[in-house]
Amino acid sequence: MSEAIDAQSRYRQQSFWFVACALVLLVQIVAEHLMGRVAICTCGYVKLFEPVVKSSGNSQHIADWYTPSHIIHGFLFFGLTHLIMRGKPLSMRLFVAMLIESGWEILENSPIIINRYRATTISLDYVGDSILNSAMDAVFMVVGFLFAWRAPVLVTVAVAIFFELLTGYLIRDNLTLNVLMLVWPVEAIKTWQGGI
Repeated sequence: MSEAIDAQSRYRQQSFWFVACALVLLVQIVAEHLMGRVAICTCGYVKLFEPVVKSSGNSQHIADWYTPSHIIHGFLFFGLTHLIMRGKPLSMRLFVAMLIESGWEILENSPIIINRYRATTISLDYVGDSILNSAMDAVFMVVGFLFAWRAPVLVTVAVAIFFELLTGYLIRDNLTLNVLMLVWPVEAIKTWQGGI
């Protein structure tokens, strides 16, 4: 009997945190709407994947070449919460990851970060994400988080390295370069990235 009560209690607790995750995503969407972000690409349609980085559709559709970076965010947030929240329910740790990711998505789409991207990276025409793309970035972070939860550590690390090498090769950008150029711009890297 007590086992059934404990199971019910755990289920309610897990459900609470998963609902909280969904509410964080909703707050992100509403905040971006209030910031004046467009709901979908101004082209008027939605694509599953935008393959061209230097296009008006980049960061406007469901996925693009920056999607792997958000999956890696999930890997990193899983590792971080595993270290600092050991013994806490997975759903609570996912909630913390959602807070971080959604907070970044809101900040990333603010004028200060948009202008920083334009000034220090190859993204001269960057106008910010559509709400759809930004929300999907958070969803892809969740995918990465859950993948890291189920996959062996070495597989997760290998996938992250593969994503970084693949996007670095194909578009001359990845999570590592993106963070570096945002925080500590290197002119030689910017020149190399501009040679696509």
